[in-house]
Amino acid sequence: MDKKQLPNCITAFRICGAALLMLTEPFSVVFYVLYSLCGLSDVIDGWLARKMDVSSELGARLDSVADLLFYSAMLIKLLPTLIIRLTPGIWWAICGVLILRCASYAVAGVKYRRFASLHTYMNKFTGLCVFLVPYFIFLPCYIPLCAAVCAAAGLASAEELLIHIFSSEYIPARKTLFQKGGKT
Repeated sequence: MDKKQLPNCITAFRICGAALLMLTEPFSVVFYVLYSLCGLSDVIDGWLARKMDVSSELGARLDSVADLLFYSAMLIKLLPTLIIRLTPGIWWAICGVLILRCASYAVAGVKYRRFASLHTYMNKFTGLCVFLVPYFIFLPCYIPLCAAVCAAAGLASAEELLIHIFSSEYIPARKTLFQKGGKT
């Protein structure tokens, strides 16, 4: 195997891991091990691609697909528990975040004529927060924690929407609303 493909292979593991999650019992030891490995792969693939200087448009797109599949599998497996545990206020907040996120994708689609999802710092932080939900959903303080996750997701979605509205071109490496170009 070509070393340059290692980050993409790690990302491909997350895609396979998402499929395997569909076959596991939620909140079981196997679920948490597989879930944790998928989360770890999400951190390692991008870091390794940057460290090896092999970041690519293909890698970024593959990462977005892997994220979508992983979070879709998580949602499918955890939704029955979330329906029972989350309050109506949290569900309304989730709806608001989804509306902002869809608006961001729609603006990017119209403006750039392509799907455009940015890996901003806020999106990465939100990904971490969402990832942690299965670890704290049974804690006594899970409602304020879920509200904090929704707040982070709302800020990340609003930031990405504003980036797409005010940017004259699509810069996939853009990390914040206040950054002009793709480099940090």
